[in-house]
Amino acid sequence: MATPKYRRILLKLGGESLAGEGNFGIDPDAADSLAAVIKSILDLGVEIAIVLGAGNLWRGKDGLDHGMDRATADHMGMLATVMNALALADALGRIGIETRVQTAIEMKAVAEPYIRLRAIRHLEKGRVVILGAGTGNPYFTTDTAAALRAMEIDAELLVKATKVDGVYNTDPKADPNAKKFDTISYIDALNMGLKVMDGTALTLCMDNQMPIIVLNLWEANSLKSAVLGETVGTLVSY
Repeated sequence: MATPKYRRILLKLGGESLAGEGNFGIDPDAADSLAAVIKSILDLGVEIAIVLGAGNLWRGKDGLDHGMDRATADHMGMLATVMNALALADALGRIGIETRVQTAIEMKAVAEPYIRLRAIRHLEKGRVVILGAGTGNPYFTTDTAAALRAMEIDAELLVKATKVDGVYNTDPKADPNAKKFDTISYIDALNMGLKVMDGTALTLCMDNQMPIIVLNLWEANSLKSAVLGETVGTLVSY
């Protein structure tokens, strides 16, 4: 069996990774497919923590466009990430993977509260830890939550899993001449305004030297290639 380059990773997933038809809702088949991908990495001996977005259930911008209070809209999004976390945990459990859902907003009836050392202990025992409710604070995205948690749990790599195979200088869906970067520095990504992660998350990773790989999760073996240290997607680092 190949030896992974990274011992522990933080996997950032958009809500669309669980979405059903029309990129909305939670599709059990999508959850099962995602669980199979995660299992293939866990089987390599890699410890995995996951942060999920909530775009498949709620987008705060829609609320803001109708005059909703920003903090209210953000808290609704945090709760939606917990629904996604529970759905993924269930899919993983059905294929024999032990998981723990931890949330930044306490809801002890359905999940553990996020406690850093407890999360690390779960990872050391081979459990997948799914971290819900973002940072627990409004005005922060799940990208920022992923960057923060990656640092807190001593992850060696942050993987931003999308439906695009890396970072481009322009939108590859709109521009057939878009250029893909194999590697790019944090500062160049910030200066060029590239859609790697939001600025707060990217700056946090830069300040703490947390490498980011942006890849297409659904491209065969892309995540496996990343944890083995092979060239895949776009590496964002110094």
